[in-house]
Amino acid sequence: MSTRTLIRDVRLIDGTGAPWYRADLISEDGRIAAITPPGLGEAVPGGVVIEADGRYLAPGFIDSHTHDDLISLRHPARLDKVMQGVTTVVGGNCGFSLFPAVAASRGALRGQFGSLLGEVAENEVFADCRSFAERVNETGLSTNFVALVGHAALRLAVMGFDNRPATPAERQQMCSLLAEQFAQGAAGLSFGLVYPPSAYADEAELRALAEVVSASGRLLTAHIRSYEGGLLSSVDEFLEILRGARTAGLLSHLQAAGKPYWGQAAEAAKRLEQAREEGIDVSFDMYPYPAGSSTILQLLPPSAQAGGFAALAARLQDPRSRELLRAAIEDGVGGDAGWDSKIGLIGWHNVRVSGVDEPTLKDAQGATLAALGERWGKSPFEAMVDLILGDLGRTSVVMFQLSEDDLATVLGHRLHMLGSDSLPREGSLPHPRACGSFPRFIGHYALTNRLMPLEEAVRKMTALPAQRFRLLDRGVLRPGLVADMVLFTRDVMDGATFDEPMLPPIGIDDVWVGGVAVIAGGRPGPGLGSRPGRLLGAA
Repeated sequence: MSTRTLIRDVRLIDGTGAPWYRADLISEDGRIAAITPPGLGEAVPGGVVIEADGRYLAPGFIDSHTHDDLISLRHPARLDKVMQGVTTVVGGNCGFSLFPAVAASRGALRGQFGSLLGEVAENEVFADCRSFAERVNETGLSTNFVALVGHAALRLAVMGFDNRPATPAERQQMCSLLAEQFAQGAAGLSFGLVYPPSAYADEAELRALAEVVSASGRLLTAHIRSYEGGLLSSVDEFLEILRGARTAGLLSHLQAAGKPYWGQAAEAAKRLEQAREEGIDVSFDMYPYPAGSSTILQLLPPSAQAGGFAALAARLQDPRSRELLRAAIEDGVGGDAGWDSKIGLIGWHNVRVSGVDEPTLKDAQGATLAALGERWGKSPFEAMVDLILGDLGRTSVVMFQLSEDDLATVLGHRLHMLGSDSLPREGSLPHPRACGSFPRFIGHYALTNRLMPLEEAVRKMTALPAQRFRLLDRGVLRPGLVADMVLFTRDVMDGATFDEPMLPPIGIDDVWVGGVAVIAGGRPGPGLGSRPGRLLGAA
């Protein structure tokens, strides 16, 4: 459906960080055909002409960190993303992916992924990357999709929810399974080292998998073991893995969570810089909000989830085990080595319920656990337990835990790229980052607060992630490259809030995916129904 499009008189931001310049741009057959001085672009009969009148034209934004795997299958139009100017999303982060699954692990994988994003149907988990890609390409998407392999899926396929080190034979099975996914086009491997069962892996397992990543020329991403008191040691662990395997790495959502640890984000970033001086190819992503979001199960010590949800439910229903968990969570007594209680750091009043599957518990959405306990006439801990048991572990939460100063330090750092960490979930009140991250980054941080030049903000959303994920045919506006583009105004700003998280942004006028207009004049474009996106294999 791609056609010839002439965009006249733009302030062209090419994605490299270079200053904008005035130009006309022509796209044809899905590629950028020409960039000329303003006024010299030639219109042709039947072509589309857009008068930009000095608006900004940039490469399509790349969301480097999402959990959009499931929603992309269910709602492929992805208006939540294309309305922000996003033309490519990276899924499979933090150890969560919908593949690979063997017969014995399908149910466990559905449960593990479902703890983050709600119930997963039988036909929504896949044997391998190839079958996932076939579903994506058959269904079609408005955005492109880059697939990472979740470490948890590998572990579940080989050894289930066992809380123990893998044997040498099991490590080899995981490595072979991972290599198969890379051969089928997966772009990298993601660790989720606070989320069971990925949290149960030892150094030998992580190093063995990292060596497969290196041998395949792929990327290793990691939700590290701690963003609280263990932040710096967790950063060091990741760097040691990268150093030993000699592979490229991306540290997920770099932050220091909990007021006692505010200020450590700068030291963490400094360690990444020092590692680069040694030759370690590492960078990081982060979203532009002081609150995070995750499964409610992250409020528990990882060991509580050993054996899967049925074993967890039994522990929560046993009075002695339940009291031990309460003491770990509220009093800091017991718990796992190196684990910090979120509740001990930020309090029940800073944990807000965002997504619930069970219809009878839907009224919990939008309430903090402190308020929910008061409403239900019980302690916040008991309210949390009731939610976990009643919703089968599928409740998601928003946690207000970060410092604005730390956030500015991280977002302004040269190694940072933007990732929304979106948790899109039907019928929920998700974190507003799902619908607002990219316009917020431009409008609030670059244009209003001047944390960085606009061109640098665009680099963090385009050329930098394109380089990191080896998307060598996009991320920069150059003749011959794919015409993923976004046209926006200087008034761009997010509309989504924590109370109304689905509101669209303003100032994103036109978006093209492969030269196809999916957004036109701030509304769904004529090419939206053709779903021009596809799964992008590793280069």
